[in-house]
Amino acid sequence: MKKIITLLAIATLFASVTKAQIHRGNLLVGADLANFNLNLNKGGNFNMRIDPKLAFFIRDNLAVGLYLNVGLATAKNAGTNVSYGIGALGRYYISDSTVNMLRHGRFFVEANVGIEGYNPSVGDNTNGLGLGAGPGYAYFITSNVALEALLKYNGIIGFGSTPTSSNLNLSFGFQIYLGSGRVRELINNE
Repeated sequence: MKKIITLLAIATLFASVTKAQIHRGNLLVGADLANFNLNLNKGGNFNMRIDPKLAFFIRDNLAVGLYLNVGLATAKNAGTNVSYGIGALGRYYISDSTVNMLRHGRFFVEANVGIEGYNPSVGDNTNGLGLGAGPGYAYFITSNVALEALLKYNGIIGFGSTPTSSNLNLSFGFQIYLGSGRVRELINNE
């Protein structure tokens, strides 16, 4: 009986998502993951990139904040490639119900600008001004947690053995949306 009640409570929690926390005064905290690969074969490789984000909703559907990205790729006898970045980001959520496919989801557009670099162990490197923009989709599994997919163009303009680089990334991640009351409570407790 306890298992049934627990399952019903969890189902109710997931089904009761009515309003996403994308309103003025709220906080977005989370990360996107891209290129995660761990090869278990002899001489295998390891690739991982993580992009933590922290943003504040200055208006309904509009958040501004900071991002950090760290990437590492290594393979036996091939050296280590490192990518990095830090800067500002902006995100706008589209609230038109005719555009959004699912009741608990929102399309959004994200853009960023910052200092970024890509430094492979062998080959051309680029370090300088990083620019990125692209569409994404957030599906709210609860009113405060969303699973996301983001297709984003990322470019670096600057210096190094190659003055520019560009790529298109598909990443998946999660975001936690804290209401303004919860944010105040966390600040006051510190």
